[in-house]
Amino acid sequence: MRRRHPLRPRAPALPLLLFLAVAVAPPPAAAVGVNWGFAASHPLPAAQVVRDLLLPNSVPRVRLSAASPDALTALAGTRIAVTVGVPNELLRPLASSRKAAAAWVHDNVTRYASGVLFEFIAVGDDPFLLNHGQQFQPFVVRAAANIQRALDDAKLSSKMKVVVPCSSDAYQNTSTLPSKAYFRPDVNKTMVELLPFLANHSSPFMVELNPILSFQQKKNISLDYYLFQLMSRPISDGHNKYDNYFDASIDALVTALTKAGFSDMDIIVGRAGWPTDGAVNATSAIAQSFMTGLVNHLARKSGTPLRPKFAPTETYLYSLLDEDQHSIATGSYDRHYGIFTFDGQAKYHVNLGQGPMALKNALDVDYLPSKWSWLAWKCVICLQQLLPAA
Repeated sequence: MRRRHPLRPRAPALPLLLFLAVAVAPPPAAAVGVNWGFAASHPLPAAQVVRDLLLPNSVPRVRLSAASPDALTALAGTRIAVTVGVPNELLRPLASSRKAAAAWVHDNVTRYASGVLFEFIAVGDDPFLLNHGQQFQPFVVRAAANIQRALDDAKLSSKMKVVVPCSSDAYQNTSTLPSKAYFRPDVNKTMVELLPFLANHSSPFMVELNPILSFQQKKNISLDYYLFQLMSRPISDGHNKYDNYFDASIDALVTALTKAGFSDMDIIVGRAGWPTDGAVNATSAIAQSFMTGLVNHLARKSGTPLRPKFAPTETYLYSLLDEDQHSIATGSYDRHYGIFTFDGQAKYHVNLGQGPMALKNALDVDYLPSKWSWLAWKCVICLQQLLPAA
């Protein structure tokens, strides 16, 4: 999967379509997928998610946050490409024991391999996130290596690759210029081990982008930059010009990889999305603008200034459904990234593979009986009894 191509800086000729508002979105790039997480108090049944959301909307690939037996069973026979995640809490035991890694592969991959089209095993959930400190770093590469050995032993390594999701804060610095990026000093030791491991197995580098967090931190950059809108003054970085956050983020990673000696490593984007609630500028309208701009941008396959004509080989939109139990360590908006509400109703339009047609919603959703009206009435009565009479 490694590809060699020139990295000399040059200013790209920006296509006219970048600036035109089109009524019908182009088809998504072949390698666009969606993230599917399970941190919800009232999740839709996995079979219903596949039957009502993924298949009717022609979603070509999906990334599971964890190895859900229900989801893997539902995905069998669909020909939807699957990336399955290994949660951070499993990194230490998987790093410590080849037997544990072999058991995990057997239970979560081999058992389903005849029907599920596995593409990647994503080891860890943003283990390099700045907020995690050194909590997971010592175990990431060993866990990935043990999973790789287990795949080799099961004769499955030719069918799927092992990747390690890397948060964009592992390489971005305070500058807005991609040419100034480098891996954080505290992750350098891990990268010295991870990058050769990925290269030796022809695995890509998976990066996790968080555009709204970047927008909150970079007060001097307009929202248009994040929404793929026309900018009168693109950001200049030497001979290169950047008119959107996505290309700048990818080239910042290219710069960091180049400085580490891996300039030709393929890149996939494990997450890129925009929330619809929980923060200023977190709305359905803005999320639709970001997602549509991203899908259209990827469909043009124009690449970036440092890698013209070579876009990330895959990009996973974040995310399929709202998750009301998701961690809010970054912000409360982390629970509102869904293209669909928790019960499978589309919040806005984006082309997941269905083209210009409206997204299909989940049908015949079973809701729990409501008890809140009775409980609220009892609370009112109790408060009235406790409050002194007027």
